[in-house]
This record gives sequence, C-alpha cells and structure tokens, in this order.
Amino acid sequence: MPGGRLTQQERQQIALGLADGLAYAEIARRLDRPTSTITREVMRNGGPTAYRADLAHRATERRAHQRRQTAPRGRQAPPQADGRDAEAVREYEESFTTLLMQQGLPKMMSRVLVSLYTTDAGSLTASELVQHLQVSPASISKAITFLESQGLIRRERDERRRERYVADDDVWYQGMIAAARAHAQLAETARQGVRVLGPDTPAAARLQGIARFVDFVGESMIRASEQAREVLYTKAETTSGDTAEPRSD
Repeated sequence: MPGGRLTQQERQQIALGLADGLAYAEIARRLDRPTSTITREVMRNGGPTAYRADLAHRATERRAHQRRQTAPRGRQAPPQADGRDAEAVREYEESFTTLLMQQGLPKMMSRVLVSLYTTDAGSLTASELVQHLQVSPASISKAITFLESQGLIRRERDERRRERYVADDDVWYQGMIAAARAHAQLAETARQGVRVLGPDTPAAARLQGIARFVDFVGESMIRASEQAREVLYTKAETTSGDTAEPRSD
C-alpha cells in the first residue's frame, strides 16, 4: 500500500470518481490507497459535491507550508506526552474528525469534540482549544454552544475558577438512549398509519412491519446500553488483546 501524500494527478482521479458517483472504497481501490485516505481528503476539501482537485491540492500545499513555518527549524516537531509521535496524533485526530463529519456533525464541532476526547486531562479551556486548533475564540465559542446544546459536552470550573469543557463519557449512553426514543417515536407514527389506512391494506401491512422492526431495534438498543454502560467507566485490562466487557449479572 503506497504511502506519502496524494499527488495532484491522484486528486484529479478522485474528482473524476466522485463525478461518476463512485463510492470512496472504489476510488481508493483504483488508486491503491486506503479508503480512509480518500474519505479524509474529500471531507476536508468541500465534501463529495464540492470537491475540486486543484483547490484541494493548493489547500494541502498551504497547510504543509504553515506547518513548516511553525515547526522548529532544522529538526522535527518534538514528541508529545508519553513519547507520542506528534504527526501520528495529528493524522489520527483528522481521521476521527472526518468520521464525525460523515455522521453529520459540522467540521468545527467535530474538531473540538475530538480534541476533548484525545486529551489526557479530560477537559480543555477555551484558550487551550484556540491554541490547539489554531482558530478564533469566536469559532470555539460557537462550537461549544452547539455541542452543549446537543448534550455532547458539559462545563465545569477548575481550582483557578477557569471554565473548562468536558466530553462526558456518559454521553455515549445518553446518545444511545436518545436514539432508542427516536426509534420508539418512529414505530408509533407507523402504527398511526396502520389505523388511518386500515389494517387490511398493503400500505398498512408495510407500516406494521416497520413498526415491529423498529420496536425490536429500539428495545434491543436500550437493553444493550444498560448492560454495557459500566464499560464506559471500567478501565481495560493491560494484557494484550483484552478488552473490558460488561458483567452478565
């Protein structure tokens, strides 16, 4: 699997593939690149409907130039805490951000959330987010307001009375429960259609099937979420290959 940055010719092939309606995986196969590379490239450069090879290439060159200007001269960027590779961490944050964007979260909100998830401290101040993401305080404020309104983060005060933002572990549980409630509402709406259209009609039979399916999925999500909730607060074993699993009791 080839490494290195995408070339201008490869970006042109990506643009052609998108115009032809090809999936990211198919474009990646044709270029012999990881699917994640193509996904990240497209999402960070306008998305599938606005991607342009020439603009994407210039944007990449501009970002590389900015990194060279901010990096210490004559040597690589210093490693992060615990000896982490700074470049590998940056690439991981970009991949995580791209995934959240694919799931519908706006770009800046995704970047802030990823920054909170990947910090050892478990929280960041607004100034720390500004410094880490190299964006304006107004951008951070807007992202924080949105994420808090969605229940994805919470605020707290540290010993210096500074406001800190925390991506609470329990948000994954709450998110699954909220999704289960949405499923329940969908099932109820489908059952209303059965009553309106008449129980013996083909349309009603279709809606009844939807209601049963969505009911089953929603109930399964609630049971699984309740059983697995403690995983969010259980430290994984340090032995290789082991992962924490919920108790069966």
